[in-house]
Amino acid sequence: HAVVGGVMGSGIAAAGFAAVNWGVMGSIAASWVISPLLGGLIAAVFLAIIKTTIIYQEDKIAAARRWLPFLIAIMAGSFAAYLVSTGLGQVIHLSGTSILVTGVVSFAISWVGAHYYIARRAVGLENRNQSLRILFSLPLIFAAALLSFAHGANDVANAIGPVAAIVQVAHSSEVTAAVSIPLWVMVIGALGISFGLVLFGAKLIRMVGEQITKLNPMRAFCVALSAALTVIVASAFGMPVSSTHIAVGAVFGVGFFREWYTTNSSRRRRYMERKNAAFRSARAQNGATVEPDATADFDAVPASAEETRRRRL
Repeated sequence: HAVVGGVMGSGIAAAGFAAVNWGVMGSIAASWVISPLLGGLIAAVFLAIIKTTIIYQEDKIAAARRWLPFLIAIMAGSFAAYLVSTGLGQVIHLSGTSILVTGVVSFAISWVGAHYYIARRAVGLENRNQSLRILFSLPLIFAAALLSFAHGANDVANAIGPVAAIVQVAHSSEVTAAVSIPLWVMVIGALGISFGLVLFGAKLIRMVGEQITKLNPMRAFCVALSAALTVIVASAFGMPVSSTHIAVGAVFGVGFFREWYTTNSSRRRRYMERKNAAFRSARAQNGATVEPDATADFDAVPASAEETRRRRL
């Protein structure tokens, strides 16, 4: 936002308001509003799929073996199609059909590989949410890496744009519509984002990852994947969006949907009734209060009305 505003402000100072392409500015400003909402919506859809097909199933591990490879394949196929269209697209011309075929092939290969990985990783795991967190840990790392790639493709490009224009003017002594981008300028941007993350990123990581809403590996996977897909689509259309705002929008979407689903889902209600009945049965058989395991499924532990209100707040 600051980069685009700075470019606009310097243009107005140099040549007046007529120097600004207000149509382009309007579309950019609209993307700043639309993209976080889109990121939140996509994240909520992914979380809905995970909750419906995996978390609230009788056999969570079997459901994860069936559906998690599909989610991983979506991530890989989307990334491959984007990489081919924007990366190789700078070297060779590819038709839309070729890009689609590349995405589908990557989807299929990733689905097969993920299927074998998840099947092997799931051996011996208990039927509980803690086990799902183990299965989602590696996919979450890849989703976060994909989001980082998308962030570099968009936000770093925003910052390097004015620098590239300055270098072009300094070398040619004239303002041109097309700006060539030297490799050393892009290297500076890459080093800048890397050092910035290492030195000053920890505080923002804690803010987004912990303080907006409660995240676990499944929800974080939805956030990273939806934010990456949203940024990738924006980058493909050349829209300078904010990866940070989209990620925060995705976190909000996950938190909002989680609260709505907890309150309104009949599937979750039936699941909780079965879990609570099993819990009460275990207490009755032992003839004493059965304390739940600290690592047990959070949603499966019966809570008082006061405790439920506290958790909701």
